[in-house]
Amino acid sequence: MVQLVRFAWLEAQSCLFAVALFAGLVVAHVVPLPLARYDALLVWCVVVTLGFWALGLETWREVLVVVAFHLVGLALEVFKVGVGSWSYPEEAVSKVGGVPLFAGFMYAAVGSYVCQAWRRLDLRVSGFDAVPATVVAVAIYANFFTHHWIADLRVPLAVVGLVVLRRAWVGFSVGGARHRMPLALSFVLIGLFLWAAENLATYLGAWAYPGQLDGWEVVHAAKIGSWALLVTMSFVLVAGLKRWEGELYAVVHQPVARARRPARPRAAAAPPPPG
Repeated sequence: MVQLVRFAWLEAQSCLFAVALFAGLVVAHVVPLPLARYDALLVWCVVVTLGFWALGLETWREVLVVVAFHLVGLALEVFKVGVGSWSYPEEAVSKVGGVPLFAGFMYAAVGSYVCQAWRRLDLRVSGFDAVPATVVAVAIYANFFTHHWIADLRVPLAVVGLVVLRRAWVGFSVGGARHRMPLALSFVLIGLFLWAAENLATYLGAWAYPGQLDGWEVVHAAKIGSWALLVTMSFVLVAGLKRWEGELYAVVHQPVARARRPARPRAAAAPPPPG
């Protein structure tokens, strides 16, 4: 139980960006603002991002990874809003293609979480093959677009992802003890918490699915799988940075062979006594 509490506390600290984002959503939901709510949230998210960098909570390289996932998420948002998957019903100056620019920061929060958890939990992976994992992640991302015209390949891609990650484990430290779990399982757990966060965000009016326009309702549980799949893209981006920094793979300590002592020279035989 002590380890579980320690783990939960480290996880909570790793979610600082998401906590700050939801704090902005709550304030914007209950406090009258002098500008459009979506515009105010954009300003708040930019301040939080710069604040994390200024306070040393994230390096400039990690900020670039977070920005990259922001752009990946924003492109997906513009497309999904265009095809009617969900909508942002409020007016704002900072809208592009019907999507407020702050929306990308909700994806950036996932990238920030992975970066923060990597440092706080001393994450390392083993059995992770970056190239096929990246190919699967890109295919998953592309399928979020293409399934509107061709067959939805989420289930086959999930199966392929499980095969690619079948030997991948993620190790983490809690209270000085080292633990590990299958990397694919960590994606599912993150997807579950993102689904819970999505329910809270839609309740606060950040965006709305078609069934929520006349009143809020729980987001369909199938979104858990969608989030778990999308997490692969975030992980691949962060893993690329950590590989470059030399902090991706677990170090396997090989036993050091003991050097054999040189044999002692034998003493020369004593000469026979005279006579």
